[in-house]
Amino acid sequence: MDEFKTFRGYELQQQKEGQFTPAMEDYLEMIYRLCQKQKFAKLNTLSKVLNVRPSSAFKMVSKLSHLGYLEYNLGGVIFLTPKGERLGKYLNERHSTIFSFLSFIGSKKPLLETELVEHLLSDDTIEKLKLLTSFFERNENIKNEFIKFMENSKRINF
Repeated sequence: MDEFKTFRGYELQQQKEGQFTPAMEDYLEMIYRLCQKQKFAKLNTLSKVLNVRPSSAFKMVSKLSHLGYLEYNLGGVIFLTPKGERLGKYLNERHSTIFSFLSFIGSKKPLLETELVEHLLSDDTIEKLKLLTSFFERNENIKNEFIKFMENSKRINF
């Protein structure tokens, strides 16, 4: 029989296994986005866009720096390391994949739902969502049939 845990139990298990926490992923993803604009991020900008206190942002930046994902100086300038660049790019692409999929299926709040589920899905599931979205984009007739199916399903209360 499978062993079940609470959501928090699974989260703690991931931490013990050395995986990133959702908060670490959110910070690194946002730092990656900010660095795409000007090759670096500023600590005060990071805290503003994530709606956290500068002290909280500093604590997480210190942790990510210690893990080798970024470098920062006392002036509050943050640079991604090659390791941070790779993971940040993946996290950003994962976000885009989920957002595109949820938008396609007509989610009323795709951004909110993306933020809620992006930390929970496996790499394999993300890849499958990417393939499915790509499949529909390349097969317009099938995409249109699916859209009609969704519209008809709303009328019969599936």
